[in-house]
Order: sequence, then C-alpha cells, then structure tokens
Amino acid sequence: MTPQQRINLQRLLTPRHAAFVGGNSAALAAQQCADAGFAGPIWGVNPRRTEMGGQPCFASIDALPEAPDAVFLAMPIDAAVETVASLARIGAGGAVCYTAGFRETGSDGAAIERDLIAACGDLALVGPNCLGILNYVNKTLLWPFGHGAGPVERGVAIVSQSGLFCTNITMSRRSVPFAYLVSCGNQAVIGIEDLIDVLIDDPLVSAIGVYCEGLRDIHAFAKSAVRALERNIPIVILKAGSSATGSMITATHTGSLSGTDSLFDALFMRLGVIRVRTPTELLETLKLLDTAGAPAGNRIAAVTCSGGDATVLADLGERSGLSFPQPSAAASVALRRILPPIATVSNPLDYTPPLWGQREALEAMFSALLSDEYDAALFVQDFVVSHDGRDPETLADNQLSLVDSAAFIAATNRAGIPAFVVSSIAENLPEMARRVLLAGHVAPLQGIDTGVTAIAGAIQFGRLRARQQDPSTARTLHMPPVAAVDIASASLLDEFAGKQILAAAGIETPRGQRTSGADAPAAAATIGFPVAVKLVHADLPHKTEAGAVRLALNSAAEVAAAIDDIRLSVERFRPGIEADRFLVEQMVPKPIAELLVGIRHDPLFGPVMLIGAGGTLVEIWRDTATLLLPTDPASIREALLSLRIAPLLAGHRDAPAADIEGIVSTIGRIAQFGHSQRDRLVELDVNPLMILPDRAIAADVLLRIIETLPGRR
Repeated sequence: MTPQQRINLQRLLTPRHAAFVGGNSAALAAQQCADAGFAGPIWGVNPRRTEMGGQPCFASIDALPEAPDAVFLAMPIDAAVETVASLARIGAGGAVCYTAGFRETGSDGAAIERDLIAACGDLALVGPNCLGILNYVNKTLLWPFGHGAGPVERGVAIVSQSGLFCTNITMSRRSVPFAYLVSCGNQAVIGIEDLIDVLIDDPLVSAIGVYCEGLRDIHAFAKSAVRALERNIPIVILKAGSSATGSMITATHTGSLSGTDSLFDALFMRLGVIRVRTPTELLETLKLLDTAGAPAGNRIAAVTCSGGDATVLADLGERSGLSFPQPSAAASVALRRILPPIATVSNPLDYTPPLWGQREALEAMFSALLSDEYDAALFVQDFVVSHDGRDPETLADNQLSLVDSAAFIAATNRAGIPAFVVSSIAENLPEMARRVLLAGHVAPLQGIDTGVTAIAGAIQFGRLRARQQDPSTARTLHMPPVAAVDIASASLLDEFAGKQILAAAGIETPRGQRTSGADAPAAAATIGFPVAVKLVHADLPHKTEAGAVRLALNSAAEVAAAIDDIRLSVERFRPGIEADRFLVEQMVPKPIAELLVGIRHDPLFGPVMLIGAGGTLVEIWRDTATLLLPTDPASIREALLSLRIAPLLAGHRDAPAADIEGIVSTIGRIAQFGHSQRDRLVELDVNPLMILPDRAIAADVLLRIIETLPGRR
C-alpha cells in the first residue's frame, strides 16, 4: 500500500460522497446506503438509467459531479478494468469491487486481475470478489445484500476474507457494536494488513476482529499488529483452514514437528493477537474488549448463585489459565457477616438464593470480596427466557436478577476493574439484561465456556501489551523481513562440523575429535574414557536408525570393536556408503532431561525455533513449543516451562533440579545464532540438548546451512 493509497483507503472507509456503478446489485446497495441515512450525496453510474436506488444516475464516470471518495462496483468483468482506470484517472478515493471472476477462477481470471491491479494506480481497491464495506458510524453501506446491524457511535471493526461471514455475524444476537465490516475478497490491492493499519488509527474503533484462511504478507501484518498493540487496540483473529507455506525435504525433527498452524499460533502469541476457534468466540471476545477492556492479569473474583455453576466455572477456568485466589482473612470475616449460614466463603463464591434480589446486602457482599486485589470480576447469572412468548423484562424472577446485576455493576465500577456477567447457557442472557449490563460497562458474555475463553484471550492481550511496554522485550516484537534463502544451495554438514560452528557461537558441546577408524582408539584414550563413537557423514543425518552410534565405551579395545560393528550396521543400512570418518567424544553424564532445540527456515515466517522434549522418541512425545526469531529470554522461559517435561527440570521426586536460567541462556544463544544466520540457515537440530544440574550440552547437532553467500568469503 503506497502512502497515497493509504489516504485513499481512509477516504473509502469514511467517505463524504459515494458512487454506485453497475446494474441491479449496485441499485440495491445505493438504496440501502440512502435508507441508512448516509449524509453525503449518492450517485449512480449506468448509461441506461436515470436514477439508481432513488438517487440521481449519470451515464459515465466522467459525468460525475466530482471524484467520489467511495465507489461500489458491480458490473460485468469485461468492463471492470476500464472502469477502475477511469476512477483512478479522475482521482477517486477507493472502490469495493463486488465483481467476481478474477484470480479465484484460474489462470485466465488471474491475468485479468493483474490488469485490474495495473489500472488502479493510487486507487484503494478492496476486492475483487468481495461484498463490500459496512460503516455503521457514518452510515455508509457499500453492500448488495441484507444485513442485521444498525448505527453505532463507536465499536469494533471486522475484516474478513468471506463476505457472507460478515453478513451472518451482523445478524447475531450478541450485542456486539459493529463500527465497520469489510469483506476483502481476493486482496488484489488492499489486504487485511492494510485495513488493520488504517482502522487502528480510527478513534471510533475499540477492537478489530479478523476472519481469514491465510495472510498474504506476514511481515506487514506483524508491523500493523505491533502498532495495534502500541495503541491498545486488541486484534482477535479466527484463522480457518490450513495454509501450505511451501515444502522442502527436511532432515530435522524440527521440520517435521513445526507445522504451519503452530507457526500462526506462535505469530499471534508474539504479537498479542488473540486467536479464537469459532465465530461465537470471536464475537464474545470482541464484546468483552469493547465493553470492559482487557484485565491486567488472571486473578479473578468470581460469584455465582449455584454450587454447580461455581464448580463448572472453577474447572473451565483452571483449564484456561484463570486463577481464583481465595479471600483473605479480612475479606472472609466481612463476607461471613453478610452471607447466609448455608453459604461457604470461597472463590468462586456461591452466595446462595436467600440473598437473591437484596440490593444492599449483595452490593456489600461484592464489595467485601473485591476488597482483595483482583484483576477482574465475574458473575454467573442466568435469566428466565420463556417459550410462551412472554417478555423476559416482565418476569418477576428477572426483576430480582436485575437487582443482583445492579449490585454487581455498582461494586465493580467502584473497584475499577473489568467486570463480566456470564450466563451458563448462551440463550439465558436476553437482550434486556445485556442492555442493562452494557450501560453499566459490564460485559454480558453468553455461555460459560465461550465466556471463559473470551476472558482468557483478553488476559493474554493484557499481558503481552505490558510486555510490549517493557523496553527489554519490545524490540523483539518487530519481525524483520523474511530473507530469501536459496535452500537448494545449502549443505548438510556432518556432526563434527556443525558442533564446531555452534561452539564458536558459545554453545557447549562434548570434548571430541574427528578421526579415522584406525586412529579412533588412540583418540579415545587422549579424550578419556568413557566415550561415545559415531560415524560422521553428511549423507547420514540420523545415525541411530543406521546403527552408527555406540555409547559408554570404556577402553581402546571396546572402541575398536565398536568401529567394526558400526561399519557392518551402516553397510546393511546403506550399502556402499563411505564409513571411515568417526567422531569420538567424551560421554556426557546422565542428564536430568533431554531437550530438542531446533531452528528451520520458513518461507513466510523466516527462522522458526522449536523447543521440546528431545531424544529418540521426539516425534512420539510431540511435546513442543514454537517461537519466531528474534525472541527474548521471557518468551524462551515461558515456552520451556509450558512443556510437559518441565517438572523434570524442577527436580522430580528428589532428583536434582536444573538451572532454568542457564538453560534459557543456552537456548537464547542458539536463538541468537539462528537470527544472525537468517539469510543462510536452512535447518538446525540440537537433539538432545543434555540438561545437567549446572549446564546444558549439545550432545548431537544437525546443521544445514549455506556455507558461502555471494559476496562473502
């Protein structure tokens, strides 16, 4: 997106005037825009019409009174390129191209799309093959179908590859205030990342939701996401489908374990983007962020009027990383004075039915609980929704529940923390209750499972925003452009050569020598027993499978016998392979644990680091965490401690504990090596990284790297 296209995209999103070009679809869109109350002039363009959707119609683009800020295009594909060229020539702002039949149809359509792009110049084109833009703030509806939302003063923005996804969520009954919905289609000119970059500067946008199957420019998306984090505008993304990011023959465990979806997870986690899995999670999370904002941490004060709700909430919260600290001694004393004798002081707190509808007592109870330090407050409430057509607002039970809601609103507003009312069943929070809660700045979350997921996502954003404000970690949020690595020119180094390179980067490796088979016994005696002996060959990356490793050898005779045995095993595994270069190494003591630390080049994401449980069963355990480079010690530590193997590092069952900070430091040096070699490195596996009580040793290394780049010596 050029600087002028950015200006023109702002014109398209918040136009002073709008033109609708085409036939019936354009007429419907023009009529909707007029009916919504758009304040500026609306013009039709069609040589065979005198009016369009009740608005004046002109015979051509050149006949328009002035260059329109926004244009809706719905004409046959053979006229689209010429029309876009005319709009660019007169200085129009931007256009949404409803017309389909471009790249999505194959090579012929792709050729026409290339012509369309060339015709745009500085015109900000959204689409083609999209439904358009709905701006509910200034009532600009560039949209050819029905939709269910209405005008708002501010709210969330939705950017979606799917147009019908936008239409469908406007018809939801979730009380989400939509400021903008943009269907971006083929993204021929303006992409998701461009729309985000402009929308985060709109003061009327509180959060941004994204639906996509993939991202066309990871680097540009990351830049926009970092800006959103800086401006405290949360991004919530529903990424569907699987995207093939290019393939290569991989020799490493890292390559086989770090799938594309895990890379998107790592990207979103790094950038503070909240990933959700369903449309309802998207809507509930956006509603929470718009209404209550993101909590600063995971300490939640929770209240229910049912023991069952309290138990379900505790279970869901624990799985989602929410913490329910128990009330302090002072808070417990205050609560016991207020609660009925049948109630138990706890968090989550079941206040029991006797207090139902008692405003003064409930407000005092909520305030007593919130006298402790919490990051947010949660109240599980279900309202009566009858099946006989009665208005929920007239039901006596709901009047009592609204009293409870009012007490919660008053107490949480005084406490100054984000607050949520969550219904156990989505349907049990009717519009009248949502309206009251929203007016009190309390987020009404529909469904306890979805609500807890939304709260956990908002907490993630709050934590990463705090990290972004820390100068020591903020710099690693920014992702450099992905280097174009010529994978075909990379060499797979033998283990000894790979270890020499890592040792120069400050990573400890076992003391060893590369030697011939005949000289191996003498080399072992010099190094000191016990030793390990391995055949080293660039064409044999996985030595264990070939029987090319022998461990814990205690004499020169055992080394000589091992050499002969390895040669026989390798000949059976790979007949004819040269087998006379061996690595003789000092045995590493029995470790506390074995880790895998690997890096591979990804054509979309750049260098990707995998940290996981290592050893020969790495693919079976699949206990891994993925990071994008560059990274920082806090992210490495978090990834390390997220592994199922992490309890071993703390000293399981009286075993010695590992030096966690030392491990983080070693992995950090590996990460720094990968980042510094991002234009040369194809694959690196350190497996295992042997974890001892006082240090970490790279016991086996596999490295594929471009040994000499043009211009380097």
